[in-house]
Amino acid sequence: MFRIIPDTNINFIGVRRIAFVLSLVLVVTGITAFTMIATGKANLGIDFSGGVMLKGYFSDPVGIEDLRSAIGAEYPDAQITELSGFTEPNAFIIKTKSPETEEESRAQLATLEQIMSESFAGNTFTSVEEHQIGPAVGATLRNDAVKAIIISLIGIIIYIWFRFDFRSGIAATIATFHDVLAVMGIFWVLNLEFDLLIVTALLTLAGYSLTDTVVVYDRIRENLRKFRTKGEFTNCVNRSINEVLSRTFNTSITVIFVVGTLFVAGGDVLRNFSLALILGVIVGTYSSIFVASPIVVEWEARSPKRFKK
Repeated sequence: MFRIIPDTNINFIGVRRIAFVLSLVLVVTGITAFTMIATGKANLGIDFSGGVMLKGYFSDPVGIEDLRSAIGAEYPDAQITELSGFTEPNAFIIKTKSPETEEESRAQLATLEQIMSESFAGNTFTSVEEHQIGPAVGATLRNDAVKAIIISLIGIIIYIWFRFDFRSGIAATIATFHDVLAVMGIFWVLNLEFDLLIVTALLTLAGYSLTDTVVVYDRIRENLRKFRTKGEFTNCVNRSINEVLSRTFNTSITVIFVVGTLFVAGGDVLRNFSLALILGVIVGTYSSIFVASPIVVEWEARSPKRFKK
């Protein structure tokens, strides 16, 4: 296998308490962010907060950046997506966050059409569909997103439990919770918007983190056959992490290169999504080394199960 990192003998488990302190900060920040999202006090996207949506097309080509500049002057939070494969060319979906009343929603839709009429004179905009995403719908989507994340994490416990053991399942789930909460916390601190794309990214990084953790656990299980005494369990885990370190690093760097391309060239629509994935890969790699395995070591030290003598 191609190696960027040579064979190592780093005492990862020896610094686990320092890592636990860092992780505690990330988790507390993430729990705060989760609370703010659940109560609707974070920077929520239109999918969660509600808003108005306008779908239509121009008679002549319009650059999406020009359209964003024109609408952004009046509605800085507007989300604009160019539609490909639509029945008509030059089609867009425009979303803005919800006004307080239905009358204000209608006025906002009229203002959007007026902006496009004045900014692109002679280029007719035809509205195909327009409606309001009410706060109740946004709240339902927000609650469903929270449920999806929780259900996926419960599934992780069951999967790891059957594949390895209950302790590993709990440790892997804690690490996955840690990763999701860490990314949520960073987004909240940076005041970045939470929408359905970010939920997709969080579920994706949960799967990535789990895969990384499973690789480490597989190597630990293989090496346990060579370590038969109680005092050697920590050495077994350390050795296992070092043995898969090059593989973990290669995989993470490859994913970051790909997602980094999305971040740079994917436009505004994909920027937060790709940033969440980049952060998730970094945090997930960190947690598979400094969270998941050290938790098993700490548990074994306090309540021996694998080595009774």
